[in-house]
Amino acid sequence: MELFTNFPLWAALAGIFLAQFLKVPITFIATRKMDWSLLNSTGGMPSSHSAAVTGLATGVALEEGLASPIFAVAVVFAVIVMFDSTGVRRQTGEQAIVINRLIADFNYFVEEAKAWQKKEEREKQKELKELLGHQPIEVLVGGLLGIIFTLLLHYFFRI
Repeated sequence: MELFTNFPLWAALAGIFLAQFLKVPITFIATRKMDWSLLNSTGGMPSSHSAAVTGLATGVALEEGLASPIFAVAVVFAVIVMFDSTGVRRQTGEQAIVINRLIADFNYFVEEAKAWQKKEEREKQKELKELLGHQPIEVLVGGLLGIIFTLLLHYFFRI
């Protein structure tokens, strides 16, 4: 039953769900397209990974104090996750964009050269996932979201 009273865990999970939900209206404002698939996608604004790890670290700080070793672990974990989101994972997404363009160009060439047999477009090309990582602003907003939301949760539910 202690699992149900683990505030840092629930703060981190709530941060994930809030960030994932906010991707839909933020994308709608930016593109005027409603895309519910963003609820379970990686990448985009705000970073749910950043919201989760900063919510976790903030929850640990509120429960255990800033001087606790577990807070240090949570902060280092948060820094690594957020750095990875803007580094390796973001570059992987950039490479996926280029690879998808190469595939599209190749498919166009084959279509023109050999009168491509009539297939559905999905069969011709399977796109790689392009939204893997985050831009620095997405990580910053996700991180701030995690901290602020956890402080609000603590204020309203842990008084």
